[in-house]
Amino acid sequence: MQNEQSYVVGIDLGGTKIAAALLDGNGMVLKREQLETAGARTAQEVVERMAGLVRSVADGKPLIGVGLASPGAVNSRDGIVINGTNLPEWDNVPLKQWMEADLGVEVQVVNDANAAAWGEYARGAGKGADNMVYVTFSTGIGAGIVMDGKLLFGTHSFAGELGHLTVDPDGPVCSCGRQGCWEAFASGTAIRDAALRHMRERSSLIAELAVASGEPISSRHVFEAAKRGDAVAVEVIDKTTDYMAIGLANAVHTFNPDRIVIGGGVSKAGELLFSALRKKTEECVMKPYRGTYDIVPADLKDDVGIIGAAALFNR
Repeated sequence: MQNEQSYVVGIDLGGTKIAAALLDGNGMVLKREQLETAGARTAQEVVERMAGLVRSVADGKPLIGVGLASPGAVNSRDGIVINGTNLPEWDNVPLKQWMEADLGVEVQVVNDANAAAWGEYARGAGKGADNMVYVTFSTGIGAGIVMDGKLLFGTHSFAGELGHLTVDPDGPVCSCGRQGCWEAFASGTAIRDAALRHMRERSSLIAELAVASGEPISSRHVFEAAKRGDAVAVEVIDKTTDYMAIGLANAVHTFNPDRIVIGGGVSKAGELLFSALRKKTEECVMKPYRGTYDIVPADLKDDVGIIGAAALFNR
């Protein structure tokens, strides 16, 4: 358990960068740095970079531990990254063992979605909840579950992959290779793809907004066009929120949370998204569940992984 004089380093490991920060016992970020992962050829080289980053942000302060958020499938009990998304040659990497041998302090390793969930629960929009479901709608759909104040890991630490629940077995192929996953219907990528399909036959403000921004069409442009009343965008968002609500209703029926925290790029759409999502989820859940939970936007921003990883030492 931490106190104000305790120091923890949180690390967010990604395919392109490693971000790390020193936090005190109140979860305050005292020092933050990041490095590129590009150029590191092996897992050992990435670990060396992370260890060096820990020493740099710790700046001589005694640490009670290092929390590490990793992409991909993670065995959190043993601290092994089974396969690292966007990290080449990351198969069964004993990250905890290697980092502890290098740093001489306890290291806890979790999947990045679980780190974000725990960060929101401990320090963000989930604070004060007993049971919380965290869902991030971004390129894909990530999720983490907190039950009775504890992260839900499952037998092999794989629990919480809500994005790959089957919504329609005859639906489109998901990035995981299976058909009809929730992610294929309700992610930011799904919003973009639906908009592109509609735009083959109908003109839309979405294209103008993308050109003006100098960026490829994304869900952000679709939401912006919907706010301005564009017919294609409104139709796409309306259908997507139907699918979002179906998935959230499944989570409500399964976990009976008192709070659902929504993160990721899609969550930045504001009330255009949240008012529809609250209404439609209530329509999808069984009557006894209605009014038993809140749906709220995430509080923590880009450092949610760092903060959540560090907060593992508050469990």
